Amino acid sequence: MIEMSFFILKFKNQTYYLTDYLYFMKKILVPTDFSKEAENALKVAAHLAKKHNSEIYLLHMLELPLDQVDMLSQHSELPEAMFFMKLAHQKFEETMSQDYLNDVTVHETVDFNQTFTGISNTCKEHGIDLIIMGSHGVSGIKEIFIGSNTEKVVRSSDIPVLVIKNHHDAFEINNFVFASDFKNDNKETYKQASQLASLFNAKIHLLLVNTAGNFITTSKANSRILDFIKDTDFKNYTINIYNDESVEKGILNFSHEINADLIGISTHGRQGIAHFFNGSISEDLVNHAKRPVITFKI
Repeated sequence: MIEMSFFILKFKNQTYYLTDYLYFMKKILVPTDFSKEAENALKVAAHLAKKHNSEIYLLHMLELPLDQVDMLSQHSELPEAMFFMKLAHQKFEETMSQDYLNDVTVHETVDFNQTFTGISNTCKEHGIDLIIMGSHGVSGIKEIFIGSNTEKVVRSSDIPVLVIKNHHDAFEINNFVFASDFKNDNKETYKQASQLASLFNAKIHLLLVNTAGNFITTSKANSRILDFIKDTDFKNYTINIYNDESVEKGILNFSHEINADLIGISTHGRQGIAHFFNGSISEDLVNHAKRPVITFKI
């Protein structure tokens, strides 16, 4: 184990000892529509909450006609609002009866706003540290990364967003792929990634994917990566330059080869994933990656 007393990290202009890493997930937000995919995310949140003494904020996003959202959010005493809130509370009670939530503090929250607005407001109101969301099967990429409310969360959230694809009996991270172009504007996201890796005592595999259209020599790639990480204290890493047809395929194939437990990528504000993928978003990365993906905003 790492000796916690001597590990120091600069993060968001503050200094943290490794023992302070637990702040990273003291408050976990799980948006839910009570689907199986949402339950997969909640199970991961529960595992993390038990391990790190965290609290879960379970957010019910009620799917209402757009013309009713404003009215119901302003007038919660209306019969329609009462009906939907009682229904959500009933589902919450059913969820809370599950064994995997034993001994976990779960706060019930209901929001009539659309997904992105409701999640954003809840994060600000409760000081959320980590968002965990489920992905809906093969079509998940369209809901998570392309033109949807959830994509807005991933694209715009200042808080890391962990996307869960499948059921996990236990959520452990031993091998963590951090894929990047290793430009200077990604350094803050690497600090967040190394913080997460330290929390799990995981190894980070720094990955730069070489493509024919954006080729860099191995020597230059190594130098760029070493320069990128020179100001960080995290030492449990490997450096990997991987050649493939596209960045997305390179991330998938490399992660498969090392049996990675988690893939980390950066988002760039309004440009979102498009910035990282040079303006072209393939559905392959999340669609066909059964592994969890975590995003950090640059």
